[in-house]
Amino acid sequence: MQYLPLYQKAAWLTVRLGVEGILLALAVGLICSAVQYFKVPVLKTIVGIYIEVSRNTPLLVQLFFIYYGLPKIGIKTNPAICGVAGLAFLGGGYMAEAFRSGLESIPEIQRESAASLGFSHFQTMWYIILPQALAVSMPAIVANVIFLLKETSVFSAVSLMDLMFTAKDLIGLYYSTVESLFLLVVFYLMILLPVSILGTWLEKRLRYAGFGN
Repeated sequence: MQYLPLYQKAAWLTVRLGVEGILLALAVGLICSAVQYFKVPVLKTIVGIYIEVSRNTPLLVQLFFIYYGLPKIGIKTNPAICGVAGLAFLGGGYMAEAFRSGLESIPEIQRESAASLGFSHFQTMWYIILPQALAVSMPAIVANVIFLLKETSVFSAVSLMDLMFTAKDLIGLYYSTVESLFLLVVFYLMILLPVSILGTWLEKRLRYAGFGN
């Protein structure tokens, strides 16, 4: 277990970059879903193209484009920013579809009723539509979060010393394959299991509160 400190450091980097990328993905997804929901001219088409590109290209290809391609046109970056940006780009498309399905599940009559009561468009969205849409979207959002955290395993391709990079490095240097892979699995479970448990708890709480039924 002499490699434990290396894995702890790599796990912290993986979690930090993963959380940053996921938060950006949530923001991007929410904005894109709103554009689609309100059918904003021109932007709706652009968002649709972005979603298709982000969801139908591997994260590894996206990272290579950001890390090696963008400097060719004068946009320089570093491995950490590249990892977060790639995760946000990929995750934004998935989150947009999750939010969109939630928004479209809310009956139109609720918007009409809110308007008849004098609610503004913002108030209707914030107090009525969005809470219900989030509840409906929660299972997909949790699944996307877990998926994106697992996708951080390709960060090693751009020289980020994450969990996968550490495991491959130790195997290459010391041929400690069994121990390295065992610690890799353990640390990923330590990261992903609490997220899965928390997601299940949130889903149950939201159903208990009367949303998403």
